[in-house]
Amino acid sequence: MARDSSATKARLLDAAFTEFATYGIAGARVDRIAETAQANKRLIYVYYGNKEQLFDAVLQRALATGSESVTFDVEDLPGYAGAVFDHLVERPELMRLVLWKQLERPGSTDAESSSYDGKIAAVRRAQEAGRIDAGVPAADVLTLVMGLSQAWFGAVGGPAAGAAGTGWAADRLAEHRAAVVEAVRRITTPAPPADGA
Repeated sequence: MARDSSATKARLLDAAFTEFATYGIAGARVDRIAETAQANKRLIYVYYGNKEQLFDAVLQRALATGSESVTFDVEDLPGYAGAVFDHLVERPELMRLVLWKQLERPGSTDAESSSYDGKIAAVRRAQEAGRIDAGVPAADVLTLVMGLSQAWFGAVGGPAAGAAGTGWAADRLAEHRAAVVEAVRRITTPAPPADGA
């Protein structure tokens, strides 16, 4: 009977995601990942090379899942910000993974950079068409949208501090989401034309 390597790889990535989100790259242990995945530790090295390359695979998978789950909509950046917020509420460990990545590996990978390039170009085109305020460069608009979407999760006592968004009651979470959406609406809405224009 042939082994199902794709199922084993998926279990390893799932276990590694939890391990890296909990302990970071330096604190993660290959033994725990293998045990959680019910796989031979050697397979991590066969499939992924080393712990750092496994982290890269986990991060790449998380970025791809995020892009599939939250579609970028330059025509509705406030709605996009709300959807990113919702995605992080459902997956608070994702923000912890990102925070570990920033702490232990500052800077961006080629995959991270390329995921932003198309979005920045779309924001720039929308600014040129007058649909988004052009007073702030497109890259900064996107950075602010993402930053606002994630702000509550980096705050002390935010949802990222507890499992499954348990840091806040549901009614407060809705208020925070509404604040994110409104803030993005305000920074992206074009200013009305000056009188006499």
